[in-house]
Amino acid sequence: MQIKNFKLIFGGGLVVFMVLLALLAPILPVPSPEVSDMAGELRGPSAAHWLGQDEEGRDVLSRVVFGARLSLLIGFTTVALSMSLGTIVGLGAGYFGGKVDAAFVFLSDLFMAFPSILLIIALAAFMPPSILNIILVLSVVGWVSYARLVRGQVLALRQVEYVQAAQSLGFSSPRILSRHIFPNVLGPVIVNATLSIAGVIIAETTLSFLGLGVSPGTPSWGAMLDAGVAYLLIAPHLSIVPGIAIMLAVLGFNFLGDGLRDKYDVRSGREA
Repeated sequence: MQIKNFKLIFGGGLVVFMVLLALLAPILPVPSPEVSDMAGELRGPSAAHWLGQDEEGRDVLSRVVFGARLSLLIGFTTVALSMSLGTIVGLGAGYFGGKVDAAFVFLSDLFMAFPSILLIIALAAFMPPSILNIILVLSVVGWVSYARLVRGQVLALRQVEYVQAAQSLGFSSPRILSRHIFPNVLGPVIVNATLSIAGVIIAETTLSFLGLGVSPGTPSWGAMLDAGVAYLLIAPHLSIVPGIAIMLAVLGFNFLGDGLRDKYDVRSGREA
């Protein structure tokens, strides 16, 4: 098995497993993530609670499973919004050029001047904790990378013969963009989106770890890590379990993205 096929299969398998786990969470035979049992607080793995119980006696396995739902919901929704906005802006800036492109370059440079995670934390600090606000903050920061990617692709595609021929024949700009340019930038955008989901998951867990993420009590991998730090010596499973979940999710999307890039992006494959 070639290494690129291994990445694609292994990463795809992890992602499919995570998605199925998230979708089937409500019908899986696990306790409710909200139910507390103070008599069992900080207990380790047992027959009734396979991954132990947290500081409030809640089932760790259940909270990890429902935390997957939250992370994937935020990941897919954020990437969909960022990708849509970034693709539209990138198509317009790259194709029309001039003042439109200059304005985009200035705006993107302004965003890129700040480290992404610091900008995310700064924006999240001014908003009340909620899933919607996390998605909005991550989307506001995330669209720039898609726009820059698409703009670069469009600048190159504007020079190819079939695009220039379409322009000479008087085809409208929307028709040229939708039929001749967009299909050729879609591949790199999808690869970037797959890799970006891993980054979104890390950003969401970081915000939740810092107390800037979801509302208190909501099952979240980052919040579980934050709560587990105080009990690291006496109940290490509180931090280890969500940590492994985050690692597997990020690993899965990174491997899947690398596999897709190696399979469909000729230039990246050669560089590798």
